[in-house]
Amino acid sequence: MLAPEPMVFVDLETSGANFVNDRIIEIGLVEVDPSGVREWSVLVNPEVPLSPFITNLTGISEAMLVPAPTFGQIAQELLDRLRGRLFVAHNARFDYGFLKGEFGRLGVEFRLPSLCTVKLSRKLYPEHHRHNLDTLVERHGLTNGGGRHRALADARLLWNLWQCWHSQLPAATIRDAVGAIVGRPELPPQLDPTALDDLPEAAGAYAFYGDDGRLLLARRGTNLRRQVLGHFAAGSRDKALCRETWRIDWREAAGELGARLHELRFTRSAPPKTSVKAAGSGGSPRHLPVNEICSWQLQQHTPGDYRPRLVLGDELDFALADDLFGIYTTRREAQRSLRVLAEAHQLCHKQVGIEQAVDACSAYRHKNCRGACIGKEAAAQHGARLLSALARLRIRSWPYRGPVAVIERDDFGMRQDMHLIDRWRLLGTVQNEADLQELLAAGPSQEEFDPEVYRIVSRFLNLGKVVVRPLPAFSP
Repeated sequence: MLAPEPMVFVDLETSGANFVNDRIIEIGLVEVDPSGVREWSVLVNPEVPLSPFITNLTGISEAMLVPAPTFGQIAQELLDRLRGRLFVAHNARFDYGFLKGEFGRLGVEFRLPSLCTVKLSRKLYPEHHRHNLDTLVERHGLTNGGGRHRALADARLLWNLWQCWHSQLPAATIRDAVGAIVGRPELPPQLDPTALDDLPEAAGAYAFYGDDGRLLLARRGTNLRRQVLGHFAAGSRDKALCRETWRIDWREAAGELGARLHELRFTRSAPPKTSVKAAGSGGSPRHLPVNEICSWQLQQHTPGDYRPRLVLGDELDFALADDLFGIYTTRREAQRSLRVLAEAHQLCHKQVGIEQAVDACSAYRHKNCRGACIGKEAAAQHGARLLSALARLRIRSWPYRGPVAVIERDDFGMRQDMHLIDRWRLLGTVQNEADLQELLAAGPSQEEFDPEVYRIVSRFLNLGKVVVRPLPAFSP
């Protein structure tokens, strides 16, 4: 049977590739179920200007769209045609994402299991490297009488491709591949079976919660759907975790920076005594206190003679000081780090303040100090060595005059995140200019310097993989 369950092959034409700003201009469906095959297509007035590029690509002009119904006018009929079917599309994330956005603007919840024929082609024919629709049409000798880049014609191509695959491969092979992609694992009884239908195949972070709201797990990933469903797979080792999970939350991101920041938000939202498993920590519980942070600040006693002094986060703004080294969550951690540094670089324990010796320090007596404590090494020379040893721990002072929008785009150009950051503080993440301006209007953050946000953001700025848009400084 070519349609083991009700299916709908979907293609959309849109005014562009951005989920937030662009709109659907044409919808084509091929509905397949035991009662037969039916086609449906409609032009949609996007209520936004149409670019010449889209007109040249699709042959659809603004004049054709002016008399067409808006999405809101055809939404109910479309929903009736889609509901209860497996949603099949080429690069399904694109078509599903646009429909979800259009329905969302109407306040309508849109949720369907989806199948991407790009992924299915890769599973069925792994020996091939290219799986775009034009390539598949040529590879399988399909005919297209309606022309490419019109919605119904491309939906027909997908239905023809589906039939072609069934003529070449056993039905069981296709069924198993579809099952692996759609991902319908057996969920514990307390979880709604439809709760995971909306999981995107995109980067982001997710969290598992217990029945009392406890945060059980917070992780990030490049494919939220695959990673979350993996916890419930038959061979997964997470059976105990799944039994305890009553709710799953996730936040989509344009890329790794956004995913890391979302993961941090999940862990930050956990009650202080909650034991949270997080990625990057080997699966061990992680807590990140930000209200007791401290750092080493160098003070010059005499020219060239530098001595470290421990400063706390409530004494000064770590984002603005330019002579801080290392970020620590406790005094003990800071002292331990300084001792390790001194021993590794043969620094004088007396000069760096680890001990209060009257004459030679213990490190000198153990031949691991060059004698600054007894005048054998010049204080300026020891200070230079201390500066060199601390260099890699230096905290970067905020390098901009005001806040910045750190812009991150996904690989498909379909999502853009703007992370508003000021003095290493994350003010929020938005997808459009209006929301960015609203965040700016709220003024600077009153939160304390967050070492984890600093580490994440500074790393990505150093890598140069994000676009930085400087913004005007906040008024004093």
